[in-house]
Amino acid sequence: MSRSPASPPSPTSPATAPRTRKIAHPVDEVPPIPKLAAYGLQHVMAFYAGAVIVPILLANAIGLSTPQLIALINADLFTCGIASIIQSVGFWKVGVRLPLLQGVTFTAVSPMITIGLAAGGGTEGLVTIYGAVLVAGLATFLVAPYFSQLIRFFPPVVTGSVITIIGIALLPVAAGDAVGGPAGTPGYAPGSGRNLLYALGVLLAIVAVQRIFKGFLATIAVLVGLVLGTLVAWLLGDAQFGAVNDAAWVGATTPFHFGWPKFSIAAIISMLVVMAITAVETTGDVFATGEIVEKRIVKDDIARALRADGLATFIGGVFNSFPYTCFAENVGLVRLTWVRSRWVVATAGGIMIVIGLLPKIGAVVASIPSPVLGGAALAMFATVAVVGVQTLSRVDFNDHRNIVIVGTSIGLAIYVTVEPGVSQAVPSWAGILLGSGITLGSLSAILLNVVFHHVGKSFGPAVAGRPGTESVRLDQVNDMTRDQFVGTFGRLFQGPSWVAERAYDRKPFTDTDALCHAFIDAMFAADRDEQLALMSFYPDLGADTVGEGEQGAESLADQSAAGLTRLSDEDHAEFGELAAAHRERYGVPLIISVRDHGRRAAVLEAGWERMDNSPGQEHAATLIEMARIARHRFADLIAEANPIQSARTRRFDQLG
Repeated sequence: MSRSPASPPSPTSPATAPRTRKIAHPVDEVPPIPKLAAYGLQHVMAFYAGAVIVPILLANAIGLSTPQLIALINADLFTCGIASIIQSVGFWKVGVRLPLLQGVTFTAVSPMITIGLAAGGGTEGLVTIYGAVLVAGLATFLVAPYFSQLIRFFPPVVTGSVITIIGIALLPVAAGDAVGGPAGTPGYAPGSGRNLLYALGVLLAIVAVQRIFKGFLATIAVLVGLVLGTLVAWLLGDAQFGAVNDAAWVGATTPFHFGWPKFSIAAIISMLVVMAITAVETTGDVFATGEIVEKRIVKDDIARALRADGLATFIGGVFNSFPYTCFAENVGLVRLTWVRSRWVVATAGGIMIVIGLLPKIGAVVASIPSPVLGGAALAMFATVAVVGVQTLSRVDFNDHRNIVIVGTSIGLAIYVTVEPGVSQAVPSWAGILLGSGITLGSLSAILLNVVFHHVGKSFGPAVAGRPGTESVRLDQVNDMTRDQFVGTFGRLFQGPSWVAERAYDRKPFTDTDALCHAFIDAMFAADRDEQLALMSFYPDLGADTVGEGEQGAESLADQSAAGLTRLSDEDHAEFGELAAAHRERYGVPLIISVRDHGRRAAVLEAGWERMDNSPGQEHAATLIEMARIARHRFADLIAEANPIQSARTRRFDQLG
């Protein structure tokens, strides 16, 4: 039977009819109740250890009793649940409506400890903390719509420094717990072998779980370590759970349980800095989650997320808890499980509210021995520092200003962290700022970034110049004529200057990476004949003309790195044989980035291996090697323009 051609759809056909039902984004899908419960519990388990560690650290540091600690843990979990529901479900212009779980920010730990101790410790210190938390939460809520305009003041050089400082500054707290508690407390015993074994045992258990298992089990490695460490301590008589029997089964978290808040200007300033840093963290988490769940993030989303942070923090001040932010651990869990529904996180929030109303569970957590907690904290806080280092890897350290910003802020943070008595040298109102490495280091990074990158005229990093001459800085490069640009950077490649001329057309350059990439991209974008002509200008490996300087200082520096300018007669003959064979097969010199191999034997081996390439494969390989050589020559230009930094780097390499 013949079939007539399909006719185009009519205006009312299903193909073009208006949608009668909106297709839900995976973020908005509601899984069946059994799955909601299972996925929600998974988020709680991955989150639990990080959620309760802040009240435990704070209580130990400012001298709260065990019943007070239990009340703090219950309040924390209760408010975490409320905060997570606000962020994931949302209402009005509050809450980003993404699968983001809220928890107490680690950024606040050190400042809160300092505030609490400065106010006398105990409940007196606690109510002063809550006064600062209330004001900071309200301020965050109000400035949320405007914060997106301030993002430019928090580039990776600032956020990376701050995150690194947070991790480093908290490590002494973890180490204190690992030896039984802060100095002067009854459990303090740095010479105790048992404490050492508890701490290292928990740390080893966390590493083992992450190495052996994958998926869900790997995400709860910290929780597994805490459970195993506490179990061993209980079997050995070092973990006491008597407080569990005394705790009630059900207990409501009442507002201002520890007393009415007290307000201190210095404490409020310190907490405002914390919330500014937290806003940066939340912004990053929102963008990361949006990418994972495939949902575009706009400025309004950032404002809604920050309003939720501010409201949750204000509620925390009322219900005896602390500043809130998105937990990156749970962002990773969304990526791992690919469960993108925000209602899963809302369910997790409901579970935490229930747990927060059961004091016996809080009493169990409060009974974890300090060395066990210290072992877990070492892993978590060190990981925070690593995240900071990862962020700093995106920073252009060819720009000496960034070195000053990072070095100064971390140096000041370590100064007051290692020597907390420094705060006694200033008036009490400034003591809180100098008493917290996180606060001082963060403020330093923010202010130095403004001074170096936003105030006055700046020419950017030095990118060219020789000792005894004035350095050429990035803004000056952007103002160069074509001839000046080619004269400065034409030596990155052998022979003709067309690569530099085409790179010039890519101005302006935002940083040294953009400048370097312009040359590499121009070379790769050329047609094949131009590339072949460019290759022909490169000298043979080990050629006498290189050692005699006839091929230019750049070729001499390239090949001398592996001693190819000082070859024996036997080596010279072998390199000559390889060069001739390559020219005969491919018609161009053998080009290898010698500095990436280090030894002449490795260079020879790499060259003979390339002889097995097809012509097209070898052409691509040669372009890659030319790009590597250009990168090294570009680094030489920067080193010449920054002789002090270059000398330090060379010395470091020698030590390595």
